Amino acid sequence: MNSFSLKQRIHKRFLQAVSKLALVLVLCTTLSGCNYFILLGYLIGGPPSIEPDFDAQTQKSLTDKDVTVAIVCYAPLELQYNFDGIHNDLAKYTTFRLHQHGVKVVNPDRIRAWIDENPDWDKPEEIGEAFDVTYVIHVELHKYSLYEENSSDLYRGRAEGMVTVYEMDDSGEGEKLYSKEITSFYPLRAPRATSEVTFSKFKKEYLSRLSDEIGRLFYEYYRGDDFTHAI
Repeated sequence: MNSFSLKQRIHKRFLQAVSKLALVLVLCTTLSGCNYFILLGYLIGGPPSIEPDFDAQTQKSLTDKDVTVAIVCYAPLELQYNFDGIHNDLAKYTTFRLHQHGVKVVNPDRIRAWIDENPDWDKPEEIGEAFDVTYVIHVELHKYSLYEENSSDLYRGRAEGMVTVYEMDDSGEGEKLYSKEITSFYPLRAPRATSEVTFSKFKKEYLSRLSDEIGRLFYEYYRGDDFTHAI
């Protein structure tokens, strides 16, 4: 390594250290009851993580060895009429989220094909048996919207529903292991004007957000992650 590149690295590290110190000072002058040591620990070691609710409630984990998962989403016909394919889209986005975090998940296209071939299915456990998985995650949407209430020119994603996990046994039978109501809205701080973003782009943004909220029930996340979703 030549002396010039070494000087560059030292200069870069110095600037990073100064930036962190400046951020601490700014936060401490703007926040009441500031604890300098907490802020320093936050900047040096990163934000504290939050245990997935599923893990905390069941003492199990979707990332355990040999665990496989199938995800199926249901939306009433009214929602499917207003938002064509919303149940399939949410299943695909949620599957991708869990895959990103090390969960072995069944390809959502395979599950969709099975559902098309078996239109009379009525229990999530049937999907668990068909794909020989450890768990079935059933997401049932009750409400879903992409517009701010009483507005046609402001976007704000909203959803309510229930997430239920069924644990499968060796005989193909399933038992409800975990359930959690979800209430979601995005952006957190203020709605987005329809003139600023297209409908299709905002739809993708909200599906990404909603699938992450569902995913956080099953994977670790960090305090402060919502800062990027505030606006």
